Amino acid sequence: MYRSAGLEASNFVAGVDKAYIIIMGISLVFLVALTVIMIWFVYRYHEKRNKVATQIPGSNRLEIIWTAIPTLLVLLMFYYGWIAYRPMRNPPPDAMKVTSVARMWSFSFQYENGKRSDKLILPVNKPVKIDLLSVDVIHSLFIPAFRVKEDMVPGQEKFMWFTPTNLGTYDLFCAEYCGLQHSYMTSTVEVLSEEDFNAWYVDTTLVIAGEAEMPGAAGFAILQVNGCNACHTSDGSRLVGPSHLGVYGQPRMVLRGREKIEVVADEEYIKRAIYDPEYEIVEGYQKGLMQSYRDVLTDDDIKLIIEYLKGLNEKR
Repeated sequence: MYRSAGLEASNFVAGVDKAYIIIMGISLVFLVALTVIMIWFVYRYHEKRNKVATQIPGSNRLEIIWTAIPTLLVLLMFYYGWIAYRPMRNPPPDAMKVTSVARMWSFSFQYENGKRSDKLILPVNKPVKIDLLSVDVIHSLFIPAFRVKEDMVPGQEKFMWFTPTNLGTYDLFCAEYCGLQHSYMTSTVEVLSEEDFNAWYVDTTLVIAGEAEMPGAAGFAILQVNGCNACHTSDGSRLVGPSHLGVYGQPRMVLRGREKIEVVADEEYIKRAIYDPEYEIVEGYQKGLMQSYRDVLTDDDIKLIIEYLKGLNEKR
């Protein structure tokens, strides 16, 4: 949702749009010209008008013209594309640093003070450099209104930078097909005034709107920030993974290797499912879709998540 319609949302919009318009304009001219020439040739050299075959001599001048003109036009398109792209690889040294971690199927954003969010929260008119990390497969962080997109490749150091220039809320997508729930891998960029951003930045609460009054609200916030709700619901409905509703303290059938056993979803089971999700797979669900959160969540985080799961049982 681009709430600042008609205004440039980042410092790269003008350059990218200019390159796009030039490339599209040249392509349109060639489309019309070649279509007209093709129709003329069909009419002019139809068999009804050419009963006898004729040899048309070649023309060096024509060969040079239709080689030179397209070459110059391609170089022109390259030039405007290059001058739009080149600044994207040179972030200013004073840019604010954010780390984006992508996993199937969510983004999380980590700030220098340790704060984490499932949305990209930024101050207006301040350059930001985003280090791009993927923990599983190739993802791609795409913010259409800012005209920036960069792949996130496991094991590679990638980054993007830009300066948001208008207040508002903007769509953020994964633009690389990354599995079953790829279309759910979305988020937003919220560009705030410097005063509002600073207030948010120093606020350490984890309460998510609409969940503040329920038991374990901080646990819900941790799940939200880490994208767990993209695969697990809290209302009993089925997604890629089992619902959180009614999980805690209940027996469930799991596959441990090739062995089917019944376990109780106690604190140890919840911790094991988060840190080593491949060890036990709930019957009826697919293996290999969840990555370990061992390096992401602490034991204290898991305790808060367990409190949230207990609270869901009370809501039933």
